[in-house]
Amino acid sequence: MNRLAGVTSPYLLQHADNPVDWWPWTPEAFEEARRRDVPVLLSVGYSACHWCHVMAHESFEDDDTAAYLNEHFVSVKVDREERPDLDAVYMEAVQAATGQGGWPMTVFLTPGAEPFYFGTYFPPAPRHGMPSFRQVLEGVTAAWTDRRGEVDEVAGKIVRDLAGRTLAYGGQGTPGEEELAQALLGLTREYDPAHGGFGGAPKFPPSMVLEFLLRHHARTGAEGALQMAADTCEAMARGGIYDQLGGGFARYSVDREWVTPHFEKMLYDNALLCRVYAHLWRVTGSDLARRVALETADFMVRELRTPEGGFASALDADSALPDGSGKHEEGAYYVWTPGRLREVLGEEDAEFAMRCFGVTEEGTFEHGSSVLQLPQDAGVSDAGRVSSVRERLLAAREQRPRPGRDDKIVAAWNGLAIAALAEVGGYFDRPDLVERATEAADLLVRLHLDDGARLTRTSRDGRAGANAGVLEDYADVAEGFLALASVSGEGAWLEFAGFLLDIVLDRFTGPEGQLYDTAHDAERLIRRPQDPTDNAAPSGWSAAAGALLSYAAHTGSEAHRAEAERALGVVKALGPRAPRFIGWGLAVAEALLDGPREVAVVGAPGDDGMRNLHRAALLGTAPGAVVAAGAPGSDEFPLLADRPLVDGKPAAYVCRHFVCAAPVTEVEALRGELGPRG
Repeated sequence: MNRLAGVTSPYLLQHADNPVDWWPWTPEAFEEARRRDVPVLLSVGYSACHWCHVMAHESFEDDDTAAYLNEHFVSVKVDREERPDLDAVYMEAVQAATGQGGWPMTVFLTPGAEPFYFGTYFPPAPRHGMPSFRQVLEGVTAAWTDRRGEVDEVAGKIVRDLAGRTLAYGGQGTPGEEELAQALLGLTREYDPAHGGFGGAPKFPPSMVLEFLLRHHARTGAEGALQMAADTCEAMARGGIYDQLGGGFARYSVDREWVTPHFEKMLYDNALLCRVYAHLWRVTGSDLARRVALETADFMVRELRTPEGGFASALDADSALPDGSGKHEEGAYYVWTPGRLREVLGEEDAEFAMRCFGVTEEGTFEHGSSVLQLPQDAGVSDAGRVSSVRERLLAAREQRPRPGRDDKIVAAWNGLAIAALAEVGGYFDRPDLVERATEAADLLVRLHLDDGARLTRTSRDGRAGANAGVLEDYADVAEGFLALASVSGEGAWLEFAGFLLDIVLDRFTGPEGQLYDTAHDAERLIRRPQDPTDNAAPSGWSAAAGALLSYAAHTGSEAHRAEAERALGVVKALGPRAPRFIGWGLAVAEALLDGPREVAVVGAPGDDGMRNLHRAALLGTAPGAVVAAGAPGSDEFPLLADRPLVDGKPAAYVCRHFVCAAPVTEVEALRGELGPRG
């Protein structure tokens, strides 16, 4: 048992029994390296990472490799999901030096935490032009011993280069019609018309870009934007990237057709996509979008909810084979062969299932197995039979060894889940989903938020972790609280969002409106991380801009709106050039151009007319519209002030750009107020 015993990260705990004498990232680890005059091996990964598990088994569980590491290095293991700031800083160095990055990330540092040699996965023996891990270790040791001056020079240059990388800020002004039109044109050029999505393989769900396309259509009526969003959503929902039995999305597809996924399931992907499909249904009424939104919400609650009421980070890609051998393989829990189908369903229904779910004798995955899909040309129209087959297959799959679960709670990702579950619950009359969102929000307030409204990044088993929240934590949790406030009518969530966003203004904002990923009083690294571009989830920068804008619409705060507008300056610069990588910023810009609209719904609690107006307000497609609902005279929300009933009836008030329309009492009239406007 090494120094990782007792930490809260499931990823680090996976390495607690390694023969490697691992340290967590602490000052003491670097003091030990200084004392021994040895370099630091920094190994960064996460619990659901397939190749992290492979390298651990091949190298970190190997006694000879561990002995060499223990003699010549201080080895530090980091969970990138607990320390995204460390991951961002050193990944930038890896990408600058090698032109690529990924996990596991392997970086060699001086005792001053300065990087001088980089890589990702290294095999136990030379392979495909890659040196073995042992060769790398011996080469670094030789350089450290025999060419120290050269090592120090390289490390110093890298640190200077990183420190000098300040973001070219987007200049004055916010993105307007021209920039958003250019962004749409750029997306059109990169769109895959045959299979949906953008670019080639591997293909990731473009959640944030889809939100931009839906909002752009809602504001402008652009049919091309809606078509790209709808076709991409249908292709993903029919593909192997979507779990056709249990719901929920895998991390990405290894091919451009969405057939074969990388099987890990992440909370953030599912929260973002759940919301996208709900928003697509809101525009189109698509039965497929409705089903996928609800199935994804139910997946999160069923598979990721923890006993404390929060949501776990991920399910592993790998699981044990069902043959009892104990061997783990990627996708073992999810894939099927014709023979397995026959065992569960019998000959006739197995043939039906093969047509329905695209299972072939040759297989679409490894070893003759297939990932279930829902091909459009399957010619299956018996919905009852499909449902019966799905239920029986799911029940049989439940008997297989389950993938491992990373059950730490990440504040940012739970914020995304809260927003998704609250909205889906509100749209589809599922109060249980709103309740699950509320329980997760309660957990964040109770366990992650201190008396000064400072957030802790993670918790596990009801115990808060030691790492401070980063910008995405504050922004995404505020986003979740704002969505929950709109759906639940409980103004306390608006108040909590305000506490968090005040800290964003105070501790994460630079003098020119730029935002940083860490607070100004956070641990000092070789560079203060800063990145406005979306990756797997919205960047902290654009998520903060969106939450600030929504909060300003709720409260009338000029300070919050001004900071949102300043933050969007970078979208003006990057949106036309790299729209795929700043989709959430573009979505926020759509809300800014539309207003966003402010909707106040007043009426007696439990009144049917009030309930119908509230739901119509939530279903309005106006980009970024905020909704406040409550009794007349209520002080729950600023938007409810001075909003009386109309002729004794519940009423809705819609304002935009400092101008308010006449109050309406009918659902159809409210829908008209929340549709496209010039």
